[in-house]
This record gives sequence, structure tokens and C-alpha cells, in this order.
Amino acid sequence: MAEPKQDNFLEGISDSQDAQDQEELINIDEEVVQFDEIDAIRAERDDYRDKFMRALADAENARKRADKDRREAENFGGSKLSRDLLPIYDNLKRAIEAAGEETGENAKALVEGVELTMRELVNVFRKHGIEAITPEVGDRFDPQIHQAMFEAPLPGTSAGDIIQVSAEGFMLYDRLLRPAQVGVSSTPAS
Repeated sequence: MAEPKQDNFLEGISDSQDAQDQEELINIDEEVVQFDEIDAIRAERDDYRDKFMRALADAENARKRADKDRREAENFGGSKLSRDLLPIYDNLKRAIEAAGEETGENAKALVEGVELTMRELVNVFRKHGIEAITPEVGDRFDPQIHQAMFEAPLPGTSAGDIIQVSAEGFMLYDRLLRPAQVGVSSTPAS
């Protein structure tokens, strides 16, 4: 009968070992589950971080775009009004040129008033970023800032030289409001 005791003892050790092994497996399974949960939480955190960084970049881009749009509106918002004022400049300039030196004493005061008005208009233009394009006879024609009103052969000039200035052009900061209107020399006929 001693043998059954030994078998029972071995069975008890075996059962106890199986229980420990099962407990260790359960602990390992729990650790795996915990690691899986941690990995899932990390992945979720990384996803939220990515979404946050994208939203932050989008907000910064929107701010920059709005700032650029505001600056452009500030600088170029009055371009229509500026274009409408250019004929006034042209007329004042013509009035001063037409008066010339042959004016009487009364007309000199009128011419002086027109010149003062013209200077004030030029100062307002400058204040708002409007600059005149004033080509000279003999300058090269530049299609970016000049508009050819006519082309004629003129001895002593080369093709593409400006031979007459009809009207000044104007720039609003870096944008063309109106090109200078000029006559251009063609290749002189031989």
C-alpha cells in the first residue's frame, strides 16, 4: 500500500505543478493582454498626436493665408479707385502744359493752383504706393510696362526705341495699373 501513497504524492506534485504552470500562463496571458492594451493606447496616442499636429499646421497655414490676404487687400484694394484717378492726373498735367509761359498775371495764379493740386495728387499717389512710369524718348520699349500705340520708322533710331510718349504709366506697388502709352520706332525704311 505504500505505492499508492507515492502515486498520490506524485499526483499531488504534478497537480500542484500544473496549477502553477496554468497560473503562470494566465499571468503571461494577462501581461500579453496588458502589452496589447498599452500598444493600442500608444497607437491611439500617436494617431491623436498626428491629428493634432495636422490641425495645428492647418491653423497656421490659414493664419498665414489670412494675413497675406489682408495685406493684399490693404495694398491693392483701392486699385479700381486708383485707376479712376489716373485721368485726373493726365488732365491736370495737360492743363499745366497748355498754360505754358504765355499766361497773364491772373492766369499765373490759376496755373499755380493747378500745379499745387497736381503735387498734392502725386503725394497722395506716393503715400498709397502708386508710382509713375515715365519713359523718355530713346528708351527701349518694354512690353511689361509700355503699350505701343503706334509704330513708325524714324531715321536715326533703331527698332524698338521709344520715339514718343503719349501718356505716363503707373504701378501700384508691384502691379501694373496702367502701361505707359508710347510710340515705337520700327526698322527705318532704306
